[in-house]
Amino acid sequence: MNLANKLTLSRIVMAVFIIVLLLIPWNQLGIAFPVFLVNGKILIDSKYLATGIIFIIACITDFFDGYIARKNNEVSDIGACLDAIADKVLINGLLIILAYHGFINLAIPVIIITRDIVVDALKTLSAKNGIVVKANIWGKIKTCFMMMGVSLLLFYNVPFVLLNIKMDIILIYIATILSVFSAVIYYFEIMKTIKK
Repeated sequence: MNLANKLTLSRIVMAVFIIVLLLIPWNQLGIAFPVFLVNGKILIDSKYLATGIIFIIACITDFFDGYIARKNNEVSDIGACLDAIADKVLINGLLIILAYHGFINLAIPVIIITRDIVVDALKTLSAKNGIVVKANIWGKIKTCFMMMGVSLLLFYNVPFVLLNIKMDIILIYIATILSVFSAVIYYFEIMKTIKK
């Protein structure tokens, strides 16, 4: 268990913690998170602020685990598998909850999860044909946009909310479009390689 894999495991733990934090009906248990009124018009629930802080830390580990694994020449199949699980639990789990709580349109997690299923199926198909498929640049850009958008959303889109710009939703929609685009790129690259 190297440092990179430990960071990935910590991201899985943080993702599960986020899901539990947002799913438990704390008010029914007699636990109330402080709520703040900002600028006289923005009502902020500290539960989402705490989630946002944990989410950002998890996103930072997503960058460093891959960087450390490559730097120390510790890239492994188990590491790649854990990384994929961590990403799916963190992003997809959070998107489902945010849609359930009414922060985003339900279509977003449906599209993202469907895209992940398609890409995983394509990777399985390519592996059976002896082809190793690496993440394309569009998938990485999509992840960056999604992480920035979700982070802003959890922090109530501050400071853009003061300018009446829904930057959080804009970034999440861009990430959703890019996720579909990257899946199409995966499809054509894999099909082209298999035909060869």
